[in-house]
Amino acid sequence: MSAALLASLLRAPQGAGRLGARDWNAVMAAARAERLLATLAYRLEGVALPDPVRAVLDDARFDAEREKRQALWEADRAAAALAPLGIPVVLLKGAAYAAAGLKAGEGRMIGDLDILVPRDRLEQAERALLAAGWEWVKPDPYDDAYYRQWMHELPPLIHRERDRMIDVHHTILPLTARPVPDAGAMIADRVDLGGGLSILSEEDRVCHAVAHLLADGDMAGGLRNLWDIRCLLSDIEDISRLEQRAALHGLAQPVARARRLCEHLFGRGSLDLGMVDQMFVARLLSADGWGRNGRRLLGQGFYVRSHLLRMPPLMLARHLWTKWRKGHRPA
Repeated sequence: MSAALLASLLRAPQGAGRLGARDWNAVMAAARAERLLATLAYRLEGVALPDPVRAVLDDARFDAEREKRQALWEADRAAAALAPLGIPVVLLKGAAYAAAGLKAGEGRMIGDLDILVPRDRLEQAERALLAAGWEWVKPDPYDDAYYRQWMHELPPLIHRERDRMIDVHHTILPLTARPVPDAGAMIADRVDLGGGLSILSEEDRVCHAVAHLLADGDMAGGLRNLWDIRCLLSDIEDISRLEQRAALHGLAQPVARARRLCEHLFGRGSLDLGMVDQMFVARLLSADGWGRNGRRLLGQGFYVRSHLLRMPPLMLARHLWTKWRKGHRPA
Protein backbone atom coordinates (compact mmCIF):
# COMPACT_ATOMS: atom_id res chain seq x y z
CA MET A 1 0.00 0.00 0.00
CA SER A 2 1.27 3.49 -0.85
CA ALA A 3 0.59 4.75 2.69
CA ALA A 4 3.13 2.25 4.03
CA LEU A 5 5.71 3.70 1.64
CA LEU A 6 4.81 7.21 2.79
CA ALA A 7 5.21 6.20 6.44
CA SER A 8 8.61 4.69 5.69
CA LEU A 9 9.78 7.97 4.09
CA LEU A 10 8.58 10.00 7.07
CA ARG A 11 10.50 7.63 9.32
CA ALA A 12 13.67 7.43 7.19
CA PRO A 13 13.88 10.20 4.53
CA GLN A 14 17.17 8.84 3.21
CA GLY A 15 15.19 6.00 1.63
CA ALA A 16 13.95 8.44 -1.04
CA GLY A 17 16.93 7.61 -3.25
CA ARG A 18 15.65 4.08 -3.80
CA LEU A 19 12.28 5.11 -5.24
CA GLY A 20 11.35 4.91 -8.89
CA ALA A 21 8.76 6.92 -10.80
CA ARG A 22 5.94 4.49 -9.99
CA ASP A 23 6.82 4.61 -6.30
CA TRP A 24 6.80 8.40 -6.30
CA ASN A 25 3.36 8.48 -7.93
CA ALA A 26 2.04 6.24 -5.15
CA VAL A 27 3.73 8.25 -2.38
CA MET A 28 2.40 11.55 -3.74
CA ALA A 29 -1.12 10.16 -4.00
CA ALA A 30 -1.04 8.91 -0.42
CA ALA A 31 0.54 12.13 0.87
CA ARG A 32 -2.18 14.21 -0.77
CA ALA A 33 -4.92 11.95 0.60
CA GLU A 34 -3.46 12.16 4.10
CA ARG A 35 -2.68 15.92 3.86
CA LEU A 36 0.97 15.15 4.49
CA LEU A 37 2.49 16.47 1.28
CA ALA A 38 4.02 19.61 2.82
CA THR A 39 5.15 17.65 5.87
CA LEU A 40 6.90 15.24 3.55
CA ALA A 41 8.56 18.24 1.87
CA TYR A 42 10.05 19.29 5.20
CA ARG A 43 11.19 15.75 5.98
CA LEU A 44 12.90 15.45 2.58
CA GLU A 45 14.66 18.81 2.81
CA GLY A 46 18.30 18.36 1.74
CA VAL A 47 17.61 14.96 0.15
CA ALA A 48 18.34 14.57 -3.58
CA LEU A 49 15.02 14.21 -5.41
CA PRO A 50 13.81 14.05 -9.02
CA ASP A 51 13.00 17.53 -10.33
CA PRO A 52 9.25 16.85 -10.80
CA VAL A 53 9.01 15.57 -7.22
CA ARG A 54 10.85 18.58 -5.85
CA ALA A 55 8.54 20.93 -7.76
CA VAL A 56 5.43 19.30 -6.30
CA LEU A 57 6.85 19.40 -2.78
CA ASP A 58 7.89 23.04 -3.12
CA ASP A 59 4.34 23.95 -4.14
CA ALA A 60 3.00 22.03 -1.14
CA ARG A 61 5.28 23.96 1.22
CA PHE A 62 4.09 27.23 -0.29
CA ASP A 63 0.45 26.20 0.25
CA ALA A 64 1.17 25.17 3.85
CA GLU A 65 2.81 28.52 4.61
CA ARG A 66 -0.20 30.33 3.17
CA GLU A 67 -2.58 28.28 5.31
CA LYS A 68 -0.41 28.97 8.35
CA ARG A 69 -0.61 32.74 7.82
CA GLN A 70 -4.37 32.56 7.34
CA ALA A 71 -4.83 30.42 10.45
CA LEU A 72 -2.74 32.72 12.63
CA TRP A 73 -4.66 35.73 11.39
CA GLU A 74 -7.95 34.00 12.23
CA ALA A 75 -6.57 33.18 15.68
CA ASP A 76 -5.67 36.84 16.16
CA ARG A 77 -9.17 37.93 15.09
CA ALA A 78 -10.82 35.45 17.47
CA ALA A 79 -8.62 36.66 20.33
CA ALA A 80 -9.54 40.27 19.52
CA ALA A 81 -13.25 39.41 19.54
CA LEU A 82 -13.03 37.69 22.91
CA ALA A 83 -10.48 39.99 24.58
CA PRO A 84 -13.05 42.46 26.00
CA LEU A 85 -14.66 39.58 27.88
CA GLY A 86 -11.39 38.34 29.35
CA ILE A 87 -12.06 34.85 28.02
CA PRO A 88 -8.92 32.72 27.67
CA VAL A 89 -8.49 31.50 24.08
CA VAL A 90 -6.64 28.18 23.94
CA LEU A 91 -5.59 27.23 20.42
CA LEU A 92 -5.94 23.58 19.44
CA LYS A 93 -4.56 21.33 16.70
CA GLY A 94 -2.76 22.87 13.72
CA ALA A 95 -3.15 26.52 14.71
CA ALA A 96 -1.62 25.76 18.10
CA TYR A 97 1.34 23.95 16.57
CA ALA A 98 1.95 26.80 14.12
CA ALA A 99 1.57 29.58 16.69
CA ALA A 100 4.04 27.92 19.06
CA GLY A 101 6.53 26.96 16.34
CA LEU A 102 6.29 23.27 17.21
CA LYS A 103 7.76 20.51 15.07
CA ALA A 104 4.22 19.19 14.59
CA GLY A 105 3.47 22.42 12.74
CA GLU A 106 6.10 21.92 10.03
CA GLY A 107 4.15 21.57 6.81
CA ARG A 108 0.92 21.07 8.75
CA MET A 109 -2.09 21.92 6.60
CA ILE A 110 -4.55 23.91 8.73
CA GLY A 111 -8.23 24.03 7.92
CA ASP A 112 -10.66 25.25 10.55
CA LEU A 113 -9.55 27.27 13.55
CA ASP A 114 -10.12 25.23 16.72
CA ILE A 115 -10.18 26.95 20.10
CA LEU A 116 -11.00 25.85 23.64
CA VAL A 117 -12.86 28.14 26.07
CA PRO A 118 -14.33 27.49 29.53
CA ARG A 119 -17.78 25.95 29.32
CA ASP A 120 -19.29 28.52 31.66
CA ARG A 121 -18.18 31.28 29.25
CA LEU A 122 -19.47 29.53 26.13
CA GLU A 123 -22.58 31.69 25.65
CA GLN A 124 -20.57 34.88 26.03
CA ALA A 125 -18.00 33.65 23.52
CA GLU A 126 -20.76 32.73 21.09
CA ARG A 127 -22.35 36.17 21.26
CA ALA A 128 -19.01 37.93 20.85
CA LEU A 129 -18.04 35.89 17.78
CA LEU A 130 -21.44 36.44 16.15
CA ALA A 131 -21.08 40.17 16.75
CA ALA A 132 -17.61 40.06 15.16
CA GLY A 133 -18.87 38.62 11.86
CA TRP A 134 -19.07 34.86 12.30
CA GLU A 135 -22.27 33.09 11.22
CA TRP A 136 -23.83 29.65 11.72
CA VAL A 137 -23.02 26.84 9.29
CA LYS A 138 -25.66 24.39 10.57
CA PRO A 139 -29.15 25.82 9.90
CA ASP A 140 -30.92 22.54 10.70
CA PRO A 141 -32.60 22.74 14.14
CA TYR A 142 -31.81 19.09 14.89
CA ASP A 143 -28.10 19.54 14.17
CA ASP A 144 -28.01 22.72 16.26
CA ALA A 145 -29.70 21.03 19.21
CA TYR A 146 -27.48 17.94 18.88
CA TYR A 147 -24.31 20.03 19.06
CA ARG A 148 -25.51 22.05 22.03
CA GLN A 149 -26.77 19.10 24.07
CA TRP A 150 -24.25 16.37 23.35
CA MET A 151 -21.14 17.62 21.57
CA HIS A 152 -17.87 19.05 22.86
CA GLU A 153 -18.21 22.21 20.79
CA LEU A 154 -20.63 24.77 19.48
CA PRO A 155 -22.08 24.25 16.00
CA PRO A 156 -19.39 25.41 13.54
CA LEU A 157 -19.22 29.07 12.58
CA ILE A 158 -17.90 30.70 9.41
CA HIS A 159 -16.85 34.31 8.95
CA ARG A 160 -19.08 36.11 6.50
CA GLU A 161 -16.22 38.06 4.89
CA ARG A 162 -13.17 35.82 5.20
CA ASP A 163 -14.99 32.51 4.61
CA ARG A 164 -12.97 30.82 7.39
CA MET A 165 -14.50 28.42 9.89
CA ILE A 166 -14.04 28.32 13.65
CA ASP A 167 -14.88 25.46 16.00
CA VAL A 168 -15.38 26.62 19.58
CA HIS A 169 -14.73 23.74 21.98
CA HIS A 170 -15.55 23.56 25.68
CA THR A 171 -13.91 20.13 26.06
CA ILE A 172 -12.11 17.68 23.76
CA LEU A 173 -14.57 14.76 23.45
CA PRO A 174 -18.35 14.58 23.04
CA LEU A 175 -20.24 14.65 26.33
CA THR A 176 -21.63 11.20 25.51
CA ALA A 177 -18.16 9.64 25.10
CA ARG A 178 -16.90 7.19 27.73
CA PRO A 179 -13.74 9.09 28.70
CA VAL A 180 -14.42 12.38 30.48
CA PRO A 181 -11.38 14.62 30.04
CA ASP A 182 -10.83 17.37 32.60
CA ALA A 183 -11.16 20.43 30.39
CA GLY A 184 -10.90 22.72 33.40
CA ALA A 185 -7.46 21.29 34.21
CA MET A 186 -6.41 21.70 30.58
CA ILE A 187 -7.36 25.38 30.58
CA ALA A 188 -5.80 25.99 33.99
CA ASP A 189 -2.45 24.52 32.88
CA ARG A 190 -2.34 26.24 29.49
CA VAL A 191 0.84 27.84 28.19
CA ASP A 192 0.55 31.56 27.41
CA LEU A 193 1.76 32.74 23.99
CA GLY A 194 0.88 36.41 24.40
CA GLY A 195 -1.63 38.42 22.42
CA GLY A 196 -4.53 36.79 24.25
CA LEU A 197 -3.65 33.34 22.93
CA SER A 198 -2.38 30.20 24.61
CA ILE A 199 -1.93 26.50 23.90
CA LEU A 200 -2.30 23.33 25.93
CA SER A 201 0.58 21.99 28.00
CA GLU A 202 2.95 19.47 26.41
CA GLU A 203 1.17 16.52 28.00
CA ASP A 204 -2.32 17.82 27.23
CA ARG A 205 -1.39 18.43 23.60
CA VAL A 206 -0.60 14.74 23.27
CA CYS A 207 -3.78 13.75 25.10
CA HIS A 208 -5.91 15.92 22.83
CA ALA A 209 -4.29 14.61 19.64
CA VAL A 210 -4.75 11.04 20.85
CA ALA A 211 -8.37 11.66 21.80
CA HIS A 212 -9.04 13.10 18.34
CA LEU A 213 -7.45 10.12 16.60
CA LEU A 214 -8.31 7.09 18.72
CA ALA A 215 -11.26 8.01 20.93
CA ASP A 216 -13.50 10.04 18.65
CA GLY A 217 -13.41 9.63 14.86
CA ASP A 218 -13.17 6.86 12.27
CA MET A 219 -9.43 7.49 11.72
CA ALA A 220 -9.88 8.79 8.19
CA GLY A 221 -6.67 10.72 7.49
CA GLY A 222 -5.27 9.13 10.62
CA LEU A 223 -1.69 8.88 9.40
CA ARG A 224 -1.34 12.66 9.58
CA ASN A 225 -2.79 12.69 13.09
CA LEU A 226 -0.41 9.95 14.18
CA TRP A 227 2.50 11.95 12.76
CA ASP A 228 1.28 14.90 14.86
CA ILE A 229 1.39 12.65 17.92
CA ARG A 230 4.86 11.38 17.04
CA CYS A 231 6.13 14.98 16.87
CA LEU A 232 4.31 16.00 20.06
CA LEU A 233 5.76 13.00 21.90
CA SER A 234 9.25 14.23 21.01
CA ASP A 235 8.53 17.33 23.13
CA ILE A 236 7.78 15.24 26.23
CA GLU A 237 10.66 15.13 28.70
CA ASP A 238 9.01 13.00 31.39
CA ILE A 239 6.82 10.17 30.12
CA SER A 240 5.54 9.51 33.64
CA ARG A 241 3.96 12.97 33.65
CA LEU A 242 2.22 12.17 30.37
CA GLU A 243 0.94 8.90 31.82
CA GLN A 244 -0.41 10.72 34.89
CA ARG A 245 -2.10 13.34 32.75
CA ALA A 246 -3.59 10.72 30.44
CA ALA A 247 -5.02 8.91 33.47
CA LEU A 248 -6.55 12.18 34.71
CA HIS A 249 -8.35 12.59 31.40
CA GLY A 250 -9.45 8.94 31.15
CA LEU A 251 -7.16 8.44 28.17
CA ALA A 252 -4.49 6.11 29.56
CA GLN A 253 -5.25 3.25 27.17
CA PRO A 254 -5.55 5.37 23.99
CA VAL A 255 -2.30 7.20 24.82
CA ALA A 256 -0.50 3.90 25.40
CA ARG A 257 -1.83 2.59 22.06
CA ALA A 258 -0.77 5.76 20.25
CA ARG A 259 2.75 5.38 21.62
CA ARG A 260 2.89 1.78 20.36
CA LEU A 261 1.62 2.77 16.92
CA CYS A 262 4.13 5.62 16.68
CA GLU A 263 6.97 3.31 17.62
CA HIS A 264 5.82 0.72 15.09
CA LEU A 265 5.34 3.09 12.14
CA PHE A 266 7.81 5.89 12.85
CA GLY A 267 10.28 4.34 15.26
CA ARG A 268 12.31 1.18 15.16
CA GLY A 269 9.30 -0.95 14.24
CA SER A 270 10.45 -3.65 16.63
CA LEU A 271 7.26 -3.97 18.65
CA ASP A 272 5.31 -7.20 18.47
CA LEU A 273 1.84 -5.72 18.06
CA GLY A 274 -1.28 -7.53 19.17
CA MET A 275 -4.15 -8.26 16.80
CA VAL A 276 -6.14 -5.13 17.72
CA ASP A 277 -3.14 -2.85 17.22
CA GLN A 278 -2.51 -4.54 13.87
CA MET A 279 -6.03 -3.59 12.80
CA PHE A 280 -5.29 0.03 13.69
CA VAL A 281 -2.11 -0.13 11.63
CA ALA A 282 -4.06 -1.58 8.68
CA ARG A 283 -6.55 1.28 8.93
CA LEU A 284 -3.79 3.88 9.09
CA LEU A 285 -2.09 2.40 6.02
CA SER A 286 -5.22 1.83 3.94
CA ALA A 287 -4.47 4.40 1.21
CA ASP A 288 -3.77 2.67 -2.11
CA GLY A 289 -1.65 3.81 -5.06
CA TRP A 290 -4.33 6.35 -6.01
CA GLY A 291 -4.75 7.73 -2.50
CA ARG A 292 -8.09 5.95 -2.07
CA ASN A 293 -9.17 3.79 0.86
CA GLY A 294 -8.04 0.36 -0.26
CA ARG A 295 -9.76 -1.42 2.65
CA ARG A 296 -13.38 -0.33 2.45
CA LEU A 297 -14.74 -3.01 4.78
CA LEU A 298 -12.20 -2.11 7.44
CA GLY A 299 -13.05 1.55 6.96
CA GLN A 300 -16.75 0.82 7.48
CA GLY A 301 -15.88 -1.07 10.64
CA PHE A 302 -14.00 1.93 12.04
CA TYR A 303 -16.89 4.19 10.96
CA VAL A 304 -19.26 2.13 13.11
CA ARG A 305 -16.70 2.08 15.93
CA SER A 306 -16.46 5.89 15.87
CA HIS A 307 -20.18 6.21 16.49
CA LEU A 308 -20.18 3.60 19.24
CA LEU A 309 -17.38 5.52 20.95
CA ARG A 310 -19.41 8.70 20.83
CA MET A 311 -22.70 7.55 22.32
CA PRO A 312 -24.58 4.60 23.85
CA PRO A 313 -26.24 2.17 21.38
CA LEU A 314 -29.85 3.30 21.86
CA MET A 315 -28.94 6.95 21.51
CA LEU A 316 -26.83 6.08 18.48
CA ALA A 317 -29.69 4.19 16.83
CA ARG A 318 -32.05 7.12 17.35
CA HIS A 319 -29.48 9.62 16.06
CA LEU A 320 -28.60 7.60 12.94
CA TRP A 321 -32.26 7.00 12.15
CA THR A 322 -32.94 10.73 12.38
CA LYS A 323 -29.99 11.55 10.14
CA TRP A 324 -31.03 8.84 7.65
CA ARG A 325 -34.50 10.30 7.40
CA LYS A 326 -32.94 13.67 6.67
CA GLY A 327 -31.00 12.20 3.75
CA HIS A 328 -27.57 11.72 5.33
CA ARG A 329 -25.60 8.78 3.95
CA PRO A 330 -22.08 7.73 5.08
CA ALA A 331 -19.39 8.10 2.44
